[in-house]
Amino acid sequence: MKIAVDAMGGDNAPQAIIEGVEQARDLYPDLEFILYGDPKKVQPLIQNSERLTMVETTEEISMGEEPVRAIRRKKDSSIVRAANAVKEGTADAFFSAGNTGAILAAGLFIVGRIKGIDRPGLTSVLPITQPGAARHNFVYLDSGANAESKERNLVQYAYLGKFYAENVLGVANPRIALLNNGAEEDKGDTLHKNVWQKLNAEDDLNFIGNIESGDLLYGKADVVVSDGWTANAALKATEGTAKMFLTIIRDGILKGGLRAKLGYLLLKPVFHQIGQKMNTSTYGGAVLLGLKAPVVKTHGASDALAVKNTISQIWTMLNSGVVEKADEFFSPAQDMDNSAKNE
Repeated sequence: MKIAVDAMGGDNAPQAIIEGVEQARDLYPDLEFILYGDPKKVQPLIQNSERLTMVETTEEISMGEEPVRAIRRKKDSSIVRAANAVKEGTADAFFSAGNTGAILAAGLFIVGRIKGIDRPGLTSVLPITQPGAARHNFVYLDSGANAESKERNLVQYAYLGKFYAENVLGVANPRIALLNNGAEEDKGDTLHKNVWQKLNAEDDLNFIGNIESGDLLYGKADVVVSDGWTANAALKATEGTAKMFLTIIRDGILKGGLRAKLGYLLLKPVFHQIGQKMNTSTYGGAVLLGLKAPVVKTHGASDALAVKNTISQIWTMLNSGVVEKADEFFSPAQDMDNSAKNE
């Protein structure tokens, strides 16, 4: 299996990218990597070139560039070349820590959608913080690919999330919830009320109803579905709250005198466990589900650990066949829709 890697994308590229790739290469003997980027910057960082192929590119897409314009104009950028490798069958998956919009655009316009999927959803795996919960994480989509969504899109996200939870996280019959402003059936705007009814009518979905943003990390659902605008806003608010509390705790320790510092030393292992659980590096990257191949974007500030864990995520996706299973499910539905339109 081959993964096309944008070696130039991200705040810590190419150093963190190459380190993480080499760690993953040593972990998975059946993986090969095609590195796209500037050889002058990448080659000196490679410790062992086994199962690594370097492909020179002459352009880079920076974080601030307009996505669609960038992928259309910079054909020799590492993002575009890596996406084309997947389209042409040279690689099985595409990985980058670069410009999110450009990666999404390359996934949509170059790799392409699964037949029957209207709008692929950006899918994240988030931690469950409830003590004693049966699981440690859950699937969350669309976390930001589409600012506006239709009822049909959210129903498709529920199925995509179900396939991902079953095949990548190993969850049997995953519980699916709809992110809303209240737990009751009649909460939300017209879109969310109608989506609730549609999800509840699907016999092959284990739909458990609405979930509020305050309950996201409590393990009440295995898959949480939302439109991209709402999900992204809720996610950023959750991340911001967690960072604020960590800052308050750190400030309290520093200003709390000797007693506070001694308490910190005693609780240091606990703080370390919390940090590991809340660290985004632990859970890999965000997957653009609904495409013909895995397209995975990790955080721009990712370190080598995050890169390695994201590649582990891709390896699981490739081995589980989650993309092929989604394709098998949605393509017949699209064929039926087309037949109905032609009659």
